[in-house]
Amino acid sequence: MSSFPGSPRILKGGIVLIDAGTSAVQRVIALQYNPDSLTRSLQVQAVSADGGDRSEVLRLKGPPVETLKLEAEIDATDQLEFPGQNGGVVQSGLFAQLAALETMVYPSSGQLRANDLLAQIGTLEIVPMETPLALFVWSKSRILPVRITEFGIAEEAFDTALNPIRAKVSLGLRVLSVNDVPSGHKAASLFMNYLQQKERLAGTVAGQSLSSFGLTGVP
Repeated sequence: MSSFPGSPRILKGGIVLIDAGTSAVQRVIALQYNPDSLTRSLQVQAVSADGGDRSEVLRLKGPPVETLKLEAEIDATDQLEFPGQNGGVVQSGLFAQLAALETMVYPSSGQLRANDLLAQIGTLEIVPMETPLALFVWSKSRILPVRITEFGIAEEAFDTALNPIRAKVSLGLRVLSVNDVPSGHKAASLFMNYLQQKERLAGTVAGQSLSSFGLTGVP
């Protein structure tokens, strides 16, 4: 969907896949259109549950479990207007863009073949396959290491060859904190940067006085 040429450039959100050991960027997946909304949920990790030790009631075991949900729209209409410049879209619609997203939750075919070979030669324990580290990028202030927990695709329109030309992708993400990865892991340092950014932003909020509540002091 074309925008007015004089409109300001809008930064895109999306996902970056990196090698957790070297930080080398493996793939950048920018969303075609930024979602209209981003839903976040924080589950507090308190020490004391109901009926627990009352002396622990204010203690935390660690950062909250933060989850995110969003819906992103993908549309090939604009590209189909210029077939000479977008031959791939003309040939296969949105399959390539959808595949770039879908393969984030698949082990690679090479990994599957290697594990199959190990099984054939009698290897008793096959290590689960590791994916690249996914970073959810939503402005310079929010670069979050995440694990994809939910993935849904609704293909909403098709061309004459039944290639999808409009789709909606639903993503559920879980932020990886220092509690989820080994010490020294790239995700741990990214999470700490994210937390420190929150703390800096919180420190810029002007303090309020108790008079805002009609109080002169704490009872």
